[in-house]
Amino acid sequence: MKKIAIIIASIIGFCVSVQAQQEIMISQYMFNSLVLNPAYAGSHPYWSASALVREQWVQMEGRPRTQTFCVDGPVANRKFGVGLNFSNDMLGIVSQQEIGLNGSAKVQTSRGSLAAGIRVTGALYSTNTSRNNFDIIDTQDPVYQNNFQNVFIPKVGLGLYYYEKLWFAGISMPTIVTSDKKILPNQSTQSRFFKTHTYLNAGFVWRPSLVIAVKPSILVKYQQAAPMQVDLNCNVMFFDKFWLGLGYRTGANFVGMAEWNITSQLRVGYAYDYMTNMLNNYTNGSHEIMLGYDFGKDVDLKVRSPRYF
Repeated sequence: MKKIAIIIASIIGFCVSVQAQQEIMISQYMFNSLVLNPAYAGSHPYWSASALVREQWVQMEGRPRTQTFCVDGPVANRKFGVGLNFSNDMLGIVSQQEIGLNGSAKVQTSRGSLAAGIRVTGALYSTNTSRNNFDIIDTQDPVYQNNFQNVFIPKVGLGLYYYEKLWFAGISMPTIVTSDKKILPNQSTQSRFFKTHTYLNAGFVWRPSLVIAVKPSILVKYQQAAPMQVDLNCNVMFFDKFWLGLGYRTGANFVGMAEWNITSQLRVGYAYDYMTNMLNNYTNGSHEIMLGYDFGKDVDLKVRSPRYF
């Protein structure tokens, strides 16, 4: 019975992941917004880089594993922003590497800034059905009849991002246009493999005292073929140095987060996802580590105005 339960849990988890994780999923999105939205590029007066490693569902075979690197900054007197994002995402027999070029144009309003962004991505998509620990029961299933190695897939995405000093809101679709018919199963009736995911996120900062800043935020993820997913988070900053946060993700995930601004330029963060459904019997949760570095001639502005998002 235990083996049957493990198999059922794995199937449920794998199916949910296939539907919901064509786009990468991270818990520390509020500190790595370029991953979600190309309009975020150049939203600070300085340049910013971050690297993140996520190990999801530790101890489960074929679990999702993600690594990302992002860098962005302003150009042309801060009227435009440019950025680069790289990701390596693995799930079961599937692996995908992406490099995206991001560009944004900014319009100043009476109180804040509105940016529109575009992302052009090149992805390498691979599958490996010959793995020793992967057994195909139905060898005639067209889904498993092809092994793809580094198939190049272009993608285009768009986003909008509005922000003031103490609040922000954004909407993005990282993949709107793509040419990916070559990786569809031979007998598929679908017109495309990668589905359009829509992200809505917003947050604000409340300062009840000089030493505490409270930042609630929300991220809504929508894809037509999967249940809508909502992340609710609240992070608290102490002395403009330390962030501690808690979050809940629909689907029975609780998230604990911490970030330390070691200097005005260097920061490190950690997130732990704890599952409350049956998968918790077979995994120790998910771990995520982030390292960020801000640089450029205007980076000293952070000393006078701490980075909230």
